[in-house]
Amino acid sequence: MDSPVNNMSRRRGRPRKFSSPSRAVTLTLPLPVVDALSAIDSDLSRAVVRLTQPVIANQPHPPAELAVFGRRAVIIVNPTRTLEERTGIDLVPLPDGRALISFDSPGTIAALELRIEDAIEDRRLSRDDQAIFEAIAGILKTARRSNDTVLVERNIIVLEARRPSALARTTRRGLPAKSPRLPRRSLPTPNR
Repeated sequence: MDSPVNNMSRRRGRPRKFSSPSRAVTLTLPLPVVDALSAIDSDLSRAVVRLTQPVIANQPHPPAELAVFGRRAVIIVNPTRTLEERTGIDLVPLPDGRALISFDSPGTIAALELRIEDAIEDRRLSRDDQAIFEAIAGILKTARRSNDTVLVERNIIVLEARRPSALARTTRRGLPAKSPRLPRRSLPTPNR
């Protein structure tokens, strides 16, 4: 079976627009709909994707998976408080209901792997949490053993509100979005 980590190798041709499998479709749309989609994103396919994110968020996702963008990928997980508590990581929410893994304090990928393996051995872990921990462990283990992949720690920018309403005001001022549920730019943005 081909691992998602092994699928990260450099492809020839045009970079992928989306991280998941996609195909070209032809649509005939009324001009007001085209204008409305263009107001969301100049690339109509990305506008359609943004509009469907709430629907996609309600569909089941794997416990953890890679979102691949060009030569890079990030691990996206179904958020669980147990993962944060047992490993010391912080989960950064994504528009589709899942989350990115981030580190609040200095830590290493090796230390994270050890904490995850320790948690997997704990019989008190719920079935859902067990699946998430095992999926992350599998991704990290496969990447660590791969000759074509390197695990690299990166920093991300996270906006944290001092008051619940403060972040909404920042979003409205800094990122003028047409819909309050759909941010102007999703993290991370794939290479074009």
